[in-house]
Amino acid sequence: MKTFKLISLDVLEKQGDELQNRPVDLTDGLIINREDEQNHWLVEAYMDDSYKNYFQQMQDENREYVLQVKISKESNEPATMMVKLVGLNQIGSSMNVLFLGTLLNRKQEKVEEMLQALILEGYQGTELLEKFKEKSKLFDISSSSK
Repeated sequence: MKTFKLISLDVLEKQGDELQNRPVDLTDGLIINREDEQNHWLVEAYMDDSYKNYFQQMQDENREYVLQVKISKESNEPATMMVKLVGLNQIGSSMNVLFLGTLLNRKQEKVEEMLQALILEGYQGTELLEKFKEKSKLFDISSSSK
C-alpha cells in the first residue's frame, strides 16, 4: 500500500444539468492506494464537525459519489474518484470521514474532448488523425501505458 497526504477534497454535486464543486475545509487527511485487485483507494478526511449533518446524509443515502482530490501538493492536478462513504467518526470537536473508491480515467476524458472539438472544427478522416496527433503532442496525452 502507498499513502499520500490529502491536500484538498471537493464533493461534486449535481445541480440541474451541471456538476458543482462543494469544497470541504480539511484539517488533515490521507489517501491510501490499497493496491488490491479492484484498484481501490481509501480516503480519510479529517475536518471540523460542522460537516456532520452533510456527511451523515451522504452515509444514509448509501450511494456512490464523485470526489475531486488533490494529493501531496496544492499545485497537483485534482484526481477524480467514484467513492462510497464507508465511515463517519466523531473525534472530539472534529470528525473524520472515510471513503472507498476508484480513480476515474481523466486522460480518456481529455482525449474524447479533444476529438470532439476537432470534429466540430470540421476535421475528418486522415486530416482528423493528423491534427489529433499534432495536438496530442502539445498536450502530452497520446502516450498511454499498456
